[in-house]
Amino acid sequence: MALTAAPEDQALLLDLQAIDTRLQQLAARIARLPEKAALIALVAEQDDVQRSLVEQNGTLEDARLELARIESDVAVVEARAARDRDRLATSSSVKDVEALEQELAALAGRQSDLEDIELAVMETVDTRETAVAATQARLAELAEAIAAATADRDAALGVIEDERIAASAARKGLEVRIPADLLALYEKQRARYGTGASHLRGGVSSASGVALNGTDLERVRAAAPDEVLLCPDSSAILVRTAESGL
Repeated sequence: MALTAAPEDQALLLDLQAIDTRLQQLAARIARLPEKAALIALVAEQDDVQRSLVEQNGTLEDARLELARIESDVAVVEARAARDRDRLATSSSVKDVEALEQELAALAGRQSDLEDIELAVMETVDTRETAVAATQARLAELAEAIAAATADRDAALGVIEDERIAASAARKGLEVRIPADLLALYEKQRARYGTGASHLRGGVSSASGVALNGTDLERVRAAAPDEVLLCPDSSAILVRTAESGL
């Protein structure tokens, strides 16, 4: 048996569909919220910069370890040279003096080479420390930007949520005014096809945007006012009003 409902009850479906369309629009706004996209981009950059900082700290630590090793080598050479100078000052053996002078010359050369390397590594340490400081500063900037972007996103979401709550409340108030079997059919068609009700205006179905052909229009004209019809193109409930052009 075909479902029937008073024309005024069927007309309520258009209001219900308008609310559901609005709720869908609000959900879409959340999905493509500019404030949300901006925050995601900042967090992604923060992750990249954090990874860069870890790498930079690693290379800085390597340079510092290398510098410490070279400084240790220089200290060993200096201690060896000091010991040889002490021995040279007290030695009376010509052979020992010659040997000590040769070793001191070699140690001086070794120390000079080490100090050149030490200077180069110190410059590397300074460069890497500067890079780490710059990256840390950028992370601090990003932390501030993320805090501000989070506040912007939450504010935007709050506005949308207020609209969603109001629309949901209006929907609940409307649901109780619609016969249960008509509401059930609406929900079924909306879940299956995306639209539950379509306004026939000037012979055109609002859900599909397509004008009904002659055969379908004749069928609609022949139907009783309380018969519940489905749009032949969208499968939504076809609601007839004074604007339907019948």
